[in-house]
Amino acid sequence: MLDEIDRALIHALQVAGRAPYSRIGAVLGVSTQTVARRYQRLRADAGLRVIGLPDPHRAGRSQWLIRLTATPRAAQDLAGALSRRSDTSWIKLASGGTEIVAIVHTTPADGNTLLLHDIPRTAGITSVSAHYLLHLYVGGPTAWGARATTLTPEQEGALSVPLSGPLSGQFSGQFSGTSAEVLPTDQKLLTALGVDGRATIADLAVQTGWAPATVTRRLADLEGSGAIFFDVDVAPQALGATTAAMLWLSVPPAHTDAVARALAEHEELAFVAATTGRTNLAAHALCPSPDALHTYLTERVGAISQITALETAPILRTVKSAAPVHVGLRA
Repeated sequence: MLDEIDRALIHALQVAGRAPYSRIGAVLGVSTQTVARRYQRLRADAGLRVIGLPDPHRAGRSQWLIRLTATPRAAQDLAGALSRRSDTSWIKLASGGTEIVAIVHTTPADGNTLLLHDIPRTAGITSVSAHYLLHLYVGGPTAWGARATTLTPEQEGALSVPLSGPLSGQFSGQFSGTSAEVLPTDQKLLTALGVDGRATIADLAVQTGWAPATVTRRLADLEGSGAIFFDVDVAPQALGATTAAMLWLSVPPAHTDAVARALAEHEELAFVAATTGRTNLAAHALCPSPDALHTYLTERVGAISQITALETAPILRTVKSAAPVHVGLRA
């Protein structure tokens, strides 16, 4: 389990993913060395990563939440194959290991190849449903609230001020007058940030082939305009969440937005989205135990009268998160 400094560090990185250790230490009231040591330990023990991601709409991408069921023999191999694709993220094995839930990213140029060609031709798949993501309420730039409960508003503000140096470009929402869009020429930069959002300007310059000053300016433009954002990935178990489930909810269209906004306030939910399909809301629940999940479903979700149907699918393993493949069991 994490202590108060660990949780504060995770919260700080959620606020300013590229903030130098020295700035984080000053805000947390600990030494630079302590922050660096804790960060490296959390990377090793809890899978902590800062990742830079493009805003899908600004990058011209559509997102689909797909549900695949497969034979037990095929499901794990299929999940592994999907994880190696650049157009997938957030791949989970659910419902006894025979169901795969994943996000697929498509562009107008790719012709929905995975959905229309690759998946239908894959042996072992017994059913497929694809849900177009219409609106994210929790997820993407809107982080899971349970990761950000430690710092005061004053500390958050101190982390958000402009900085200079090897990790410059790290603060969110502090640039004005920028309207940068993600361009094809940004691909190497986005790939590098998807692996390590805290990579130094010097490292990013090497990986992109750009001058350090160009990297700094491009980061500032993209982040300042909201075209990219920095997220924190950490094993939910480290935060005490050992039981995970996908929730598929049906709500009358007139109440969908109000219900989704209410769910977005629940710290048990790391993801809430409006989708197409028979179930028009999807959520990812993280709870400390099966009993806690039961209580959450019956007392909090059950109290929302506009929810007319609920399907719960327990998650067994996360095969891939927002960027490259993770090693080991994660829920």
